[in-house]
Amino acid sequence: MKRKSILTIFVLLLSLALVVTGCGNSGKVQEQSQQEEPQGEQQGDGSWARVKEAGKLVVGLDDGYPPMGFRNDKGELVGFDIDMGDEIGKILGIEIEWVPTDWNGVVAALKAKKFDVIISGMNMWEERKKEVNFAGPYGAAGQVILVKEDNNDDIRTLEDLKGKVIGTQLGSTGEKEARDAGFDEKTMKLYNKFPECFADLDNGRIEAVVIDAFAAPEWIKTVKYKRVGETLGVNDEAFIGIAVRKEDKELLDKLNEAIDTLLENGTLTEISEKWIGHDITEELK
Repeated sequence: MKRKSILTIFVLLLSLALVVTGCGNSGKVQEQSQQEEPQGEQQGDGSWARVKEAGKLVVGLDDGYPPMGFRNDKGELVGFDIDMGDEIGKILGIEIEWVPTDWNGVVAALKAKKFDVIISGMNMWEERKKEVNFAGPYGAAGQVILVKEDNNDDIRTLEDLKGKVIGTQLGSTGEKEARDAGFDEKTMKLYNKFPECFADLDNGRIEAVVIDAFAAPEWIKTVKYKRVGETLGVNDEAFIGIAVRKEDKELLDKLNEAIDTLLENGTLTEISEKWIGHDITEELK
């Protein structure tokens, strides 16, 4: 009888030990799971970690697009977007590497990972938003019409240029506005860079150039051209932003934070007044 009682007590103690051990292991598994879960969240899509590890943000741009990005007399890359990019680099603690690219293929090059982002006065079209995300906006501008200084025609809209040949940059918002107004390959010449447009305007091959309002002053101050008519395309698509690949959401967030800082501390206003002569961020305030 005594032996049976001892055996019963032993079995009970063994069962209790197994239960305690099981609970202990369960706690460890739960603790390990809780530790691993935040680590997975921190990894995210890796886009910002990739840029940070490289120590630089590789940026595609059109380097023939004054005053946003162009070469000065010394061959140095300068302009609004260059200054803004450098300020973003300071905020994020990285270098900025600029990669000049033909504008017509710039989105395809971004998606092919030739660079990390596009900073080049890029309008935030709805069509483009289907292919890329945009950080920003960091400014806004419509399109304007420039003609030779000695042109005395009464031109106020693109409609007034029907029957004439106009020019603009391939893949630009100017092309989009002209096509929306009914211009086609017979009445519109497209160029890789705006300087080529103005060369043909000088030579009489085209009658007018359609260009972004913030780029127009650079050409007007040469005293060879003048602005005519009203500003075109003043709508949500007039906003400009930084194009980022769809999958790079962490990088997008970092760039948005940097742009917000530059808007709040007045840096973008200073850069705008330096290169454009007025504040293109006014619509964002």
